[in-house]
Amino acid sequence: MNRTIASLLFAGLLPACTAAAQDASTPGHCPQLPADAGLAWESRAMGDADFCRALRSDGSEVFGLYISPEPNFQPSSRNREESGQVDGHEVTWYRAEVATNPGVQSRETLLQLADGRYAHIWLQSGSAEGLATGYRLVAQLHFR
Repeated sequence: MNRTIASLLFAGLLPACTAAAQDASTPGHCPQLPADAGLAWESRAMGDADFCRALRSDGSEVFGLYISPEPNFQPSSRNREESGQVDGHEVTWYRAEVATNPGVQSRETLLQLADGRYAHIWLQSGSAEGLATGYRLVAQLHFR
């Protein structure tokens, strides 16, 4: 996946995916969502990769991720913003830009999973409080 596809993902311009409720049948390789988050996955298998979006009940995206055999995100140290955790692993969050919505604060990170695949995770919000909420939710993800 290149920057163009990442921009489309951020902008929500890819076709709608099949929605799946969060339960024992977590779709594809999407991680387990926090039980009390009130979120559901919308996911799509894309060959040997998986595209997952965590959605609120109103259909708005809280965060998304793309899991693939090779990393599709190349972090730049000049965009480094915060440190955090995902599934118990230390990560660095990088500033991203959404060309179609310049007022939105966006962050992304890359996590290598136990099976050798990579999870490119992103979140965006109109406020610092929204980013903080996204960080807390993403930290609670559990990859299988």
